[in-house]
Amino acid sequence: MRLTIVGCSGSFPGPDSAASCYLVEAPFEGRTFRMLLDLGSGALGPLQDFIDLRDIDAISLSHLHPDHCFDMSGLYVVRKYHPAGRPPRLPVYAPVGTDWQLSNAYGTTAPNGMTLPFEFRDVVDGFETTVGPFTMRAMRTPHPVEAYAIRLECEGRSLVYSGDTGFDPALTRFAAGADVFLCEASFVESADNPPDLHLTGAEAGRIATDAGVGRLLLTHIPPWTDRDEVEADLRTTYTGDFSLVRAGDVVQL
Repeated sequence: MRLTIVGCSGSFPGPDSAASCYLVEAPFEGRTFRMLLDLGSGALGPLQDFIDLRDIDAISLSHLHPDHCFDMSGLYVVRKYHPAGRPPRLPVYAPVGTDWQLSNAYGTTAPNGMTLPFEFRDVVDGFETTVGPFTMRAMRTPHPVEAYAIRLECEGRSLVYSGDTGFDPALTRFAAGADVFLCEASFVESADNPPDLHLTGAEAGRIATDAGVGRLLLTHIPPWTDRDEVEADLRTTYTGDFSLVRAGDVVQL
C-alpha cells in the first residue's frame, strides 16, 4: 500500500494544506487501485497533483462534517459533466443518509441527483467489506455526528485511520497491530477541551502505544494549533516511530 497525504488541516483548510483527504493505492488486477479516505474542503485541487479525478476507484467518508466531505460537490461536477464522458458510478462508503446530505449541500433536485455519479453504500458500526484489493472495516467513534474509524488491510499490511474521535479505549483494539495508524490530534493538553470531540497528541500516543502500532502519523491539526505543543504532548505517552504529517507526504506500507 501507498498512502499520500493530500490534505491534513484540521477543521478547515489552512494556508499550507487542504482539509482531510488521504489517497491509498495498491496493486489490483494488473493496475493500481485508488481509494480516498475523506474528501474535505479544498482537497479536490491538490488531489489533481497526484491522480486524474476520473481514476478514483472508491471513496470512504468517515463522517459528514465539511472538512471531511464537502469537496464531493466538486467531484460531482467532474463525474457528471466531464467532456470525456460520464464514467461508471463511483462507490462511496459513508454513514446512512450521506446521499441526501451531499445532495442538499450541492443543491441537486429530486430525485436525488447525487446518486447519478455516485453509488452510496451505508456504513454502520462493525461494517466489513472488500473494496478492490482492500479489506475494509469500520468502527463507530465518539463525535458529535455519526463518525467512523476505518481499517484497511491488503496483502498482510494494515492502515488504520481514526477519522475524528474523542478518546475511546475501543479504538485501541481496532488499531491493534496496525502497520500505520493515521490518527487525529486536534487538541492540546494545556487547553480545556470538550469531551467526545477530538484527541490530544498525548491521547493519540496512548492509543498507539497500547495498540502496538508500527508507525503513528498525527493529522488533523488545526491551523491555529502549535504543532510543537502537539508533538510535546505526544512524547509524554509514545516512544515509537511517528511524524506529524504535512500535505504531500507519501508513506509506503
